[in-house]
Amino acid sequence: MARGVVCILLSAFGFALMSMFVRLADGCGGIPLPAVQKAFFRNLVAVLIAGWAFIRRPAQGDAKGRLPANGREWVDLILRAAFGTCGIFANFYALSHIPVGDAMALNKTAPFFTLLLSWFLMKERMTARQAFCVLGAFCGALMVVKPGFGIGGAFSVPALIGLFSGFCAGAAYAFLHKLGRAGVDGAFIIMFFSVFSCVACLPFITADFVPMTRMQLLSLMGAGGGAALGQFGITWAYRFAEPRQIAVYDYSGIIFAAALGFAVFGQVPDALGFCGFLSIIAMGLLLHLHPRRP
Repeated sequence: MARGVVCILLSAFGFALMSMFVRLADGCGGIPLPAVQKAFFRNLVAVLIAGWAFIRRPAQGDAKGRLPANGREWVDLILRAAFGTCGIFANFYALSHIPVGDAMALNKTAPFFTLLLSWFLMKERMTARQAFCVLGAFCGALMVVKPGFGIGGAFSVPALIGLFSGFCAGAAYAFLHKLGRAGVDGAFIIMFFSVFSCVACLPFITADFVPMTRMQLLSLMGAGGGAALGQFGITWAYRFAEPRQIAVYDYSGIIFAAALGFAVFGQVPDALGFCGFLSIIAMGLLLHLHPRRP
């Protein structure tokens, strides 16, 4: 479980870096880039990093990972890639049409869907304490991002697409856990997902490619590096531990994002935001310091 916690914290930091670089790409000159084009370059870097890691693993004599061995595992791998790709598209669309805080809050419903789908797919039980920790961390996340849903706003098309991004991410993480338990190589999972996403982006980019400045390209390369760290972290996290044990730590990404926002953009959290940070940390400690098996 300790390894899973460390990996999911690294993943949260990586995805926070990705968000920072994506925002930088919008503010460093040039024409605003379509969400699909951002997603393509985000995944292209991950393809290169995961491919390098996958090629090197046999030379290191690491026999823990392997390719999918049967049709069921290939189906799980394809579903992980498909849900992950849809989640990226939906999240980037939501970020372009509703406030960032709203999109973050909706996307952070992913651990709920991960826990529910892990229960449905793998019959993993969740204790009342684990459910309380996840719910408490989610409430802390809402304090930080303060989604400003007005009357009917939560049911707008962009908001529903943002919620769909949380469902897709949660489903992708559930299939990650399933593949990890089967022993499928983590680098191969990331490489397959990244290639799948890049191929899915190609028709849209070919039809409507927007020329980029050098700074935009560098920002998207940075976003891809952060995404690769996030993907490796989340893949190994759900290999080492069950979602019900570590899903709460995914909310640490909001803390990392707030710290990067302050360091890079000068954004200072208010008192309610700090209360949210304390809630997230407290739930993580409650879950980690008193591990009990059902």
